[in-house]
Amino acid sequence: MCEALDPWGTAAVLPGQHIHFIGIGGFGLSAIARVLLQKGYVISGSDRARSPLTEALARDGVQIDIGHEPAYVVGADLVIRSSAVSDDHVEVLAARAANIPVYKRADVLAAIMAGQAGIAVAGTHGKTTTTAMITHILIETGRDPSYIIGGVLRSTGLNAAFGSGPAFVIEADEYDHMFHGLRPQVAVITNIEWDHPDFFPTPDALFESFAAFLDHLPDDGLLIACADSPQAAQLAAQRSARNCPTETYSGAQVDAAWTALDVRAAGPGMTFTVGRRGEPIALARLLIPGLHNVANALAALAVAHQQGVAVEAAVAALATFSGTGRRFEVRGEVGGVTVVDDYAHHPTAIRATLAAARARYPDHALWVVWQPHTFSRTAALFDSFVTAFADADYLLVTDIYAAREDPLPGVDSRALVAALSHPNARHTPARADCTAVLLAEVSAPAVILIMSAGDAPQIGADFLAQRAEIDP
Repeated sequence: MCEALDPWGTAAVLPGQHIHFIGIGGFGLSAIARVLLQKGYVISGSDRARSPLTEALARDGVQIDIGHEPAYVVGADLVIRSSAVSDDHVEVLAARAANIPVYKRADVLAAIMAGQAGIAVAGTHGKTTTTAMITHILIETGRDPSYIIGGVLRSTGLNAAFGSGPAFVIEADEYDHMFHGLRPQVAVITNIEWDHPDFFPTPDALFESFAAFLDHLPDDGLLIACADSPQAAQLAAQRSARNCPTETYSGAQVDAAWTALDVRAAGPGMTFTVGRRGEPIALARLLIPGLHNVANALAALAVAHQQGVAVEAAVAALATFSGTGRRFEVRGEVGGVTVVDDYAHHPTAIRATLAAARARYPDHALWVVWQPHTFSRTAALFDSFVTAFADADYLLVTDIYAAREDPLPGVDSRALVAALSHPNARHTPARADCTAVLLAEVSAPAVILIMSAGDAPQIGADFLAQRAEIDP
């Protein structure tokens, strides 16, 4: 087990000392590593493979080792490990044998944010984009926030930074109760919907975890919750009943403090009128598509208002927000075929992303490559998955990306395709199979939407490279 919270107090690790990260290539740990690097700590890390995140850290002076060896922790004053790293990992065992404190990321986040006003964005869907929108607004209005995002902010090219301003914006991940380690002054809940069944066995278990997250929000702290989500609205009502500061927002015309009026698709993005307590107050324009992103923008505007940003300045900043990596990210276009990469791997996120694709590319054939993510999620949400792809013209389903899991009997992509009842769905097990089908069958105008939280984005890259050779 990991030691108690507040490692900087118990371990007395100061800037200039050495912190080693096990699993540094993930978004969560790479972000923490970057913030601590900028705070003056000596950082090293190990992971199974190189990635753009590890390469970026290496360019900034972080020692990155590929693979895992006991020797990598030698000389470290503190070790931080990802949730996927077990107690019997060789580097964990080596650190403990050397009496080096070992922590999970949840154990250190409060200490990292100490001295700054935390803004924590939680929710099953939309938290990465909402966190990025808030960060972008604060940067563009000169507030230089610190931030940790579960994706790369396109305007900075980074997923984290340590700023000089008073605010620390963080994506609050519910998995492994990570967000229980946070002590924010502002909490955002974008929605609550059952996910991560490998960790939360029931929807109630997930809801209770969100409720426990809010237990760490002080009575004078502000909760901003989406009224479109029944469970988020329930938590907001409970907090409001205790006379604690609470605001709600809605992108679906639900009665709320912040609303979106006259919502329209406009070019690559959206336009809408911002409503504040029933009154129109500003016209907002987004460069990214989707009704779900209108709701995300309202949450960001509510936070910006709490931070003292004028609404006019906030909507002007939002108009330049270009999104985050792997959230409806256009990867390229060749011969009239556009490739879009998206992280959607939950039925609700899939539906929202497909609707956004339809709105942005109304006259294009929509080819979807879906890589189901984890056996437990596929099994638990099976019935919802089979009804999520109605907006796709063609659907290629790869084998399930296992991540940290072992296969489950009877849970596979063949069963999914058989249950889909989609006339143009097929099982294409491997990445190479998908690329071959796309090269042979896709004709312009078309959009290829890669939906994956695993390694399927390589399919889009391979298609673009090979199609360019055929149709330069």
